[in-house]
Amino acid sequence: MILIDTPLWPKHGTVWAHLVSDESIEELRAFADRAGLPARSFDLDHYDVPVDRYDDLVAAGAVAVSPRELVERLRRSGLRVTPRERRERAARPSLG
Repeated sequence: MILIDTPLWPKHGTVWAHLVSDESIEELRAFADRAGLPARSFDLDHYDVPVDRYDDLVAAGAVAVSPRELVERLRRSGLRVTPRERRERAARPSLG
């Protein structure tokens, strides 16, 4: 299932929500591609989406949930990348 949390996160002159799948990253990427989300908005286990896309994504099938529920469902799915894992990945040298 594709989930979207409440847009609460201010940055870059707008407010952002998170879009996740509680099934697979493949499901998430396929939904994002159909919705026209840019690849650059993918962040390891979620897409950052601006508030002006929220209603469109819900209309396309994303289920609106609270931020707490989104994190819990992502954690239970085994897909969540923890803050520690994010830091560790950022510290690794790039292979490019």
